[in-house]
Amino acid sequence: MASEGVHEPPVLPTPQNPGSAKTYNRAKLLTGLISSGLRFVLLLALVVLGFSQGLVLLIRSFVPNDYAVVVVFTASVGVMLGVITFPLKMFSGYSLEHRYKLSNQTFGRWAWEYGKGVLVSLPFMIGMVTVLYYSLATYGSQWWLAVGVAVTLLSIVLARLAPTLIMPLFYKFTPLDAGEIQERIVSLCSKAGVRIEGIFTFNLSKNTRKANAGFTGIGKSKRIVLGDTLVKNFTADEIETVFAHELGHYKHKHILVGIVSGTVATFAGLFLGGQMFDWSLDVFGFSARTEIAALPLLALWLALFSMATGPLSNALSRRHERQADWYAVRTTGKRDSFISALRKLEVTNLADPHPHAAVEWLFYSHPSIGRRIALIQSME
Repeated sequence: MASEGVHEPPVLPTPQNPGSAKTYNRAKLLTGLISSGLRFVLLLALVVLGFSQGLVLLIRSFVPNDYAVVVVFTASVGVMLGVITFPLKMFSGYSLEHRYKLSNQTFGRWAWEYGKGVLVSLPFMIGMVTVLYYSLATYGSQWWLAVGVAVTLLSIVLARLAPTLIMPLFYKFTPLDAGEIQERIVSLCSKAGVRIEGIFTFNLSKNTRKANAGFTGIGKSKRIVLGDTLVKNFTADEIETVFAHELGHYKHKHILVGIVSGTVATFAGLFLGGQMFDWSLDVFGFSARTEIAALPLLALWLALFSMATGPLSNALSRRHERQADWYAVRTTGKRDSFISALRKLEVTNLADPHPHAAVEWLFYSHPSIGRRIALIQSME
């Protein structure tokens, strides 16, 4: 039932001491916060110190067309951000994972996967910035409506195409072999009235010893994906409950709720960010919202909105996770197996079962495993 090409089963990591999970997760969180802070400082420096205007003038000496300038400017700023944050990315994504025996990657493999991610995301980023500039130049104060529509459409298209075009660039997907696990998953889907296009395993173990599973895609691209680490190291009962949790998201329409709430947040962020952008143009020496050099200023306001609303988004996500946990236990009747799966995920993924309450509220999209187990144990 495992994906082809995986020759050695991954060994479940065991924390070196009781504090390993906390130390690991604190390091991941701190690295992420520092990386975000560096990006914010760079964008602010571009605006405040006049580097943004200077860069645009330099680019215009080689590229006369406004849209070509936007593309080169965006790529240049992206490269600067990437160079500054790369050491932190390498520490978090490679060094730290190896230190805690979670990674199966060589440095060359990690660098290749990281580079692929950049190459895949860059065209979308440049395309959206080009749409943004066109909207600023064409629709005036209503630019945020056009950009909101474009972002929403792109999100839907990516959700539709990701399982068949994007995810296979990073992992090999293999239909799950006929057997007990497939029969259980099909049975759960049948009882729930859910139609799926396929059940696949993917070679997650080529990168990590962590385990994962879920639904992916929308419409005809909807499929079930199971990491080969999950299939190899978890029992059939545990896999059934993990999948039932994912099925709970579908039955509670969490995907639809996520799309709607994300769309509302997108339009609200663009509108409020646009208002603050217009207000601050004079403050930072810009004369019009269509100045290409002012784009980093808009990015700063949008980033501040995202940071401010992040805890609300996480709170909604944690609520969804609790509902999915309840669904998994009620549907399978296998509370002990689900708790066993969560404890195994805790060890496999080196999760902190009891993070500080403030950290969980601010940054966790899932309830901590300790809270999840306590909730499940309290179910009648």
